[in-house]
Amino acid sequence: MTRFGRNVFTLTASMAVAVSLMLAQGPGGGGAKGGAKGPPATAKSQAPIDLTGTWVSLVTEDWLYRMVTPGKDAKGKADIASVPVTPAARAAADAWDPAKDEAAGQQCKAYGAAGLMRVPGRLNVDWSDDNTLRIQTDAGTQTRLMRFTGDVAGAPSLQGFSKATWDGMGRAGGGRGAPTAATNLAPGAAAPIRAGAMKVVTTNMTGGYIRKNGVPYSANTVLTEYYDILHEPNGDLYLVISTIVDDPANLTGLFRTSTHFKKEANASKFKPSACSAR
Repeated sequence: MTRFGRNVFTLTASMAVAVSLMLAQGPGGGGAKGGAKGPPATAKSQAPIDLTGTWVSLVTEDWLYRMVTPGKDAKGKADIASVPVTPAARAAADAWDPAKDEAAGQQCKAYGAAGLMRVPGRLNVDWSDDNTLRIQTDAGTQTRLMRFTGDVAGAPSLQGFSKATWDGMGRAGGGRGAPTAATNLAPGAAAPIRAGAMKVVTTNMTGGYIRKNGVPYSANTVLTEYYDILHEPNGDLYLVISTIVDDPANLTGLFRTSTHFKKEANASKFKPSACSAR
């Protein structure tokens, strides 16, 4: 056989082997089993941390602004300490009257997404479907849906549209279920965000109150949150929600808070209550 003939034979044989392999794999290219693939990955199946369960607020900072509704001073000025408000927001807080909110059926303005997690109470967290994490609050009887799929749709609402992602998936130091010691729960301290925290960006909200005494946020607010689980050596679990409120209409800068919860054994103490303007 000539060199040319040998080359043609070799090429033909190689093509035949390749075709045989393709036929064996089937249309999906998945091997002899006909290319069968598993179900598509979901947010629930990929979750690096378990946020489900019932969590109770630990009011470790801003007690005077969260456990009671801040009042006004002798000159009628609202207590807006630590919130970087604009002059317009200051005026709105000074003019706030809970009776007017009640008369207008607006008792829930302090229970919108940008202020809800600061209201003391309990959270009940579960999966409403494989790509939507549901957070129900007993304070104000509110429901937030953290959607890992889909885009903003529909009219603005009190809880808006929350787009969720598993933040830092694939980075070193934050593998599935990796414990993190709860070493930073000092009052006012920011939580350490590790790979695997849930990041949530909420838009499409109606306006509401950052603080219950009428400190406003607008419908154009962008709310960014990080949800992380901290593990204590004794087995206690803490949920830390690090929040950034971005609202140039009412804030001169970003308003950052870190809100802490402790996991409870069950939901027996979860008791929904109506919104209160006072």
